[in-house]
Amino acid sequence: MKQWYELLFENYARKYDQECFVHGTAGECDFIEKEIAYDKSLKIIDIGCGTGRHSIELAKRGYHITGIDLSDAQLKRAKEKAAEQGVQIVFEKHDARDLPFKNEFDLAIMLCEGGFSLMETDEMNFEILKNATKALKNNGKLIFTTLNGLFPLYHSLEEFYADAGGNGNSTCRSNTFDLMTFRDHNTTIFEDDDGNKMELKSNERYYVPCEITWLLKTLGYRKIDIFGAKLGAYSRNDKLTTEDFEMLVVSQK
Repeated sequence: MKQWYELLFENYARKYDQECFVHGTAGECDFIEKEIAYDKSLKIIDIGCGTGRHSIELAKRGYHITGIDLSDAQLKRAKEKAAEQGVQIVFEKHDARDLPFKNEFDLAIMLCEGGFSLMETDEMNFEILKNATKALKNNGKLIFTTLNGLFPLYHSLEEFYADAGGNGNSTCRSNTFDLMTFRDHNTTIFEDDDGNKMELKSNERYYVPCEITWLLKTLGYRKIDIFGAKLGAYSRNDKLTTEDFEMLVVSQK
């Protein structure tokens, strides 16, 4: 049986590109470039690349990118967009829990919940971090965003999604945050690319900073920095707070 995140992305690529949360790509890539000192010789893997927005923007800036995703529809749209914009990117279908790469990349990015935190068990989420780490060379960097577990302790997720719902096509309702597992169980409501209204029972894992730090230390990262993730404006100056819905993690092997 397909999981909710597989069903969500079966026919939701063009509409995905219209969502409010995908409009910060250029600013997010500015941060990524700065983190790798604008070195265009580096190889980058975009895990959970979706419709390729970060991959395409970085390729346009001259970087070597491989984009991987589990969704055929998202990859098809990514390839179309890359062709339209005249950039060469390798897009491949892979499950982030089982990647074929070993010591190949200088940087791995995993942004806007590109797989990590969507899996149905903590073990599966950890497999994604393990596989991203395996794909990196020594001294490689992993930059990713994930849901900030401090946020739902201070805010109603249902109210947060209701406020954000007017800005896009998809929203989450009937949110129930489980304090024992730090999972938000909800009904995801969206319109697919054919205009069909869809509802899915989904759940996402929220993480607190010390958990992320421990998981990454377990995988051998020497340097781990965690910040608040501001849409389109990632910055090392943004200390993570309870007001941040997402956290931005920058780690180096």
